[in-house]
Amino acid sequence: MLSRKQKLFLLKLFSLFSVVRGYNILVIVIAQYLAAIYIMAPHLPGRKVLFDVNLLMLVLASASAIAGGYIINNFYDREKDLINRPLKTKLDRLVSQRTKLTTYFVLNFLSVVFASYVSFKAVVFFSVYIFMLWFYSHKLKKYPFIGNFTAAILAVVPFFAVFIYYHNFALVIFVHATFLFLLISMRELVKDLENIKGDLTQNYRTIPVVYGEKVSKWMLTILAALTLVPIFFLLTYFEIGYMRYYFLATTLALLVFVLFLWVSQAKLHYILLHTILRLGIVIGVFSIVLLDVDVLLRRLSWVGVL
Repeated sequence: MLSRKQKLFLLKLFSLFSVVRGYNILVIVIAQYLAAIYIMAPHLPGRKVLFDVNLLMLVLASASAIAGGYIINNFYDREKDLINRPLKTKLDRLVSQRTKLTTYFVLNFLSVVFASYVSFKAVVFFSVYIFMLWFYSHKLKKYPFIGNFTAAILAVVPFFAVFIYYHNFALVIFVHATFLFLLISMRELVKDLENIKGDLTQNYRTIPVVYGEKVSKWMLTILAALTLVPIFFLLTYFEIGYMRYYFLATTLALLVFVLFLWVSQAKLHYILLHTILRLGIVIGVFSIVLLDVDVLLRRLSWVGVL
């Protein structure tokens, strides 16, 4: 049996994991590795990519910076989140603000240390990234358009660190990045609709607060239509293997999303829409392996799975 002190310690660890959104970071780490193997460095043997220490350091630098970003975002949004997510906020408050800030600075320091193993340019890159994460949480997220645009850009930036490392500037990478950017932009706007009550109370000038739900829905509809553009190019002009089925399913899902969007009124509806987009992103991450099934089967055989 665990003592009361041990239970409290485990609860605080779980609380810190919730604050840094460890599940999101795990997905990002997997996405970076899969993107490196199948998109950014497909010409290299899988083992060489997996055991590349420089890539590991870039991934760890990204994970540390993003975790720090979640902490500082939680720090500034504590009052708003108490309105929008009361249960999660109560869990997050098991860890003191002082502990959160200490962890934030430690994570940022570790991010720079990891980046320093790769190069001075990597240190500059992640130092700027860390600053932008803080500036977004402190100022930019309170303003319409620029807050959503910055959030989407910051979500894509860790992948640019990897493709710059491999010096791969193929057009297909930018098309994939555009698709991801648009999907994340939609998610950010749906989050604003979901959190409109807390944003309004705390004077966050988000798009739904300033322009209303109807304008926000029109913007989401336009973004959904724009997302079909990179899907069209990926399906038509690039060899994407069995991943085409993911993009075909995404096209159908976007149609359902827009139809449901226009009948949505309650917070629960927007949570469901948010969940659809999150699932779309996560499934997209694991669908990367479908770009080349022959390579996937070959690599599974190497590790004894087949």
